[in-house]
Amino acid sequence: MIDDELTTAVERAVREAVDAQVMPRWRKLAEHEITTKTGSHDLVTVADREAERQLGDALRRLLPGSAVVGEEGVHADPASYTALSGPDPVWIIDPVDGTRQFVAGGEGFCTMVALAHHGETLAGWIRAPVLGLAATVRRGGGVLLNGEPLYAGSPEAGAPLRVAVSHPDYTDEWQERSLRGLHTAGLQVRSTGSAGLEYLAIARGRLDAVAYTWEAAWDHAAGLLAVAEAGGASSTVEGAPFRLAGGNALPFTAARDADTTRRMVGLLRNKSEDHRSRPR
Repeated sequence: MIDDELTTAVERAVREAVDAQVMPRWRKLAEHEITTKTGSHDLVTVADREAERQLGDALRRLLPGSAVVGEEGVHADPASYTALSGPDPVWIIDPVDGTRQFVAGGEGFCTMVALAHHGETLAGWIRAPVLGLAATVRRGGGVLLNGEPLYAGSPEAGAPLRVAVSHPDYTDEWQERSLRGLHTAGLQVRSTGSAGLEYLAIARGRLDAVAYTWEAAWDHAAGLLAVAEAGGASSTVEGAPFRLAGGNALPFTAARDADTTRRMVGLLRNKSEDHRSRPR
């Protein structure tokens, strides 16, 4: 299903959507072009909607019979998320990952696309236009950043683990409690920015791990595959693989290597309870 021709065509489609719908609006958004979804922290812009529309149309043409699960489309029609459990290939789209940074005029945002089938992510594309980063990952084929292969490596022995976790604005009381196990000696914990950029940071060896309390596939599919193909690992708090369709025991973690992933799971398990979460 994934060959060089399709990989290149998707990369081009992502670039064209970003160039046409996202970058012309960066630092130029009018007030009426910014609204909220589930709360004041959950922003959406005309760039999100138009980029997802353009990408969805282009990707369906590239792979006839495929479905689309996009962040904005699922907000409008939650039932569309069930395509991840269906028989057809699914394009998973996050048109602007890091919308708050985008709205604020910051550089830390990206556009992400993944292709999944039967619950398995086959490929992913992450483009951070202001930072000049373009990553492509294929299952079993490695991950390339601006054409160069990535290898996550392992954290430096004896050094504190650098960890990014769910932002407080996006966490409820249970979720905050479930992350407290990470506030311990030997870890340097900060709030996450764009999930896609954090996953790339792990694949580049610039961040040791993440821990997240939400499971929306558009935030994680491409990034988790990039981490895996760079030599990293991931796990839910129960020690199970992350499931794209949802129903995961949360939090879950991804890290530069399997040993760090096991360490993270142990710390999270100390404070966590079994929990099922809806995608947000």
